[in-house]
Amino acid sequence: MSYDLNFNVIWANYDKLLAGLGLGLLLAVLSLAVGAVIGLAAALAATGQSRALRRLVAGYVTVIRNTPLLILVLFTFFALPELGVRFDRFESFAIALAIYAGAYLSEVFRAALTGIPLGLIDAARALGLRPWQITAKIRLPIMFRNALPALGSTFISLFKDTSIAAAIAVPELTYQARRINVDSFRVIEAWLSASALYLVTCLTLAAGLRLLERRLTVR
Repeated sequence: MSYDLNFNVIWANYDKLLAGLGLGLLLAVLSLAVGAVIGLAAALAATGQSRALRRLVAGYVTVIRNTPLLILVLFTFFALPELGVRFDRFESFAIALAIYAGAYLSEVFRAALTGIPLGLIDAARALGLRPWQITAKIRLPIMFRNALPALGSTFISLFKDTSIAAAIAVPELTYQARRINVDSFRVIEAWLSASALYLVTCLTLAAGLRLLERRLTVR
């Protein structure tokens, strides 16, 4: 049985594929931004003095990290409306992905915070800095630099995870490739093209993040 490759249908729909790619990147950026806020708040609570907050954060991280992202997306889009909370497809996926990202980033930030030398904190206290000043001027800048490699890896992972949005008909790259496949029956061409776009985008993001890491490295 032979299969003749024909990419004409891909060229005819390249604008839809690129639009889907752009939407996937937008979802990843939004989710990373919101997830970083959630993760930072959770990391500060996890390294704080309150035992109740530490237990709450530990429960959140345990539940979310052990729940498949697809389940979170389906719950947000299909189950929450039964409780009177409704979001559209885009909002449902962005919220689910942000909550998912927050659980992973909380551990990234927590590890970066605990890796800060205690001598720096003691020196800041000796200089008379207040706790919020120590956090804003010492802990957070050092934490960000320490967490940057893991933060970049998380962003690339989130971008790839946006393919799950096709399950609720969010028109990102995987959804557009599936539409081309269904409409034209060009199975190999559709998925090869989608795979190539994911690969090129991830490699470009990785190269940009490595450049950023080198610029922020303390010599």
